[in-house]
Amino acid sequence: MKTKVAAICLSVAAFAIAAERPKILGVSHIALQVSDVDKSRAFYKDFLGYAEPFQLNNQNGSLSLAFIKINEDQFIELFPGLKPGQDRLHQVSFYVDNAEALRVYLAANGIQVPERVPKGRIGNSNFSIKDPDGHTVEFVQYEPGGWTRREKGKFLPATRISPRIRHLGFLVGDLAAAKKFYSDLLGFTETWRGSRDNKTLSWVNMKVPDGDDYVEFMLYSELPAADARGTQNHMSLEVADIEKAKAIIESRPYRKTYTRTIEIRTGINRKRQLNLYDPDGTRAELMEPDTVDGKPAPASEAPPLAR
Repeated sequence: MKTKVAAICLSVAAFAIAAERPKILGVSHIALQVSDVDKSRAFYKDFLGYAEPFQLNNQNGSLSLAFIKINEDQFIELFPGLKPGQDRLHQVSFYVDNAEALRVYLAANGIQVPERVPKGRIGNSNFSIKDPDGHTVEFVQYEPGGWTRREKGKFLPATRISPRIRHLGFLVGDLAAAKKFYSDLLGFTETWRGSRDNKTLSWVNMKVPDGDDYVEFMLYSELPAADARGTQNHMSLEVADIEKAKAIIESRPYRKTYTRTIEIRTGINRKRQLNLYDPDGTRAELMEPDTVDGKPAPASEAPPLAR
């Protein structure tokens, strides 16, 4: 009898551990498929002012991916080999305090996860799952011996146009399913929603549970073609003064090769911003953290797009 009671207690304890979600601290990176990695490097390094701390090669010596460092915790990953008609968004990633505990938590909640959390080639623990829209979502735990922490304090030049990825935006077709996944399961909280036309909902912002970064659901009724998603799937880089950021961008030699118009606008969220596009058309949005008058923009009451 005592043995059965002990077994039950252990089972209950194990369930309690599995049911407790570890911390999801912020955006780790956005990974992009690119057609010409040297051109993409030039955009992010020469135009936006970032540095490349390391890269990974394939066994034959060719480039596997390049890392563009935003800050100590955030990166842009560039994967060469984009094919015509291919989606440029490879994955979105969040950093966590305990990758293994999160894997157990997700498994306990019916999510298909790998059998273990491996260490990647740069020494961090990470694993990936799929969200309801089929996006690859990676969770990474920065290990003390990993390359990320090895380069702490390095590759942070004064030329960086922004010190932070404030949010990642990506396409979402079913808002209810996405909220069930990101909110109910992962603990993200809604902070704002907006509409282009005040008739149907266009965006929903969801903040990570244990930090200030967020994701922006870009809602659609008809999925754009894979090679036309770079405006919707995007990164937002926070800048303190958008006019100063524009002046810096305009002054850089790369500007002579950049053929798009650079224009400051005030978004529906009432924050000043400007859009830049990498050589494959993926949008990098520079945006101030506060609204033009310091007052919160009212959330849209428009209904979601009909499914």
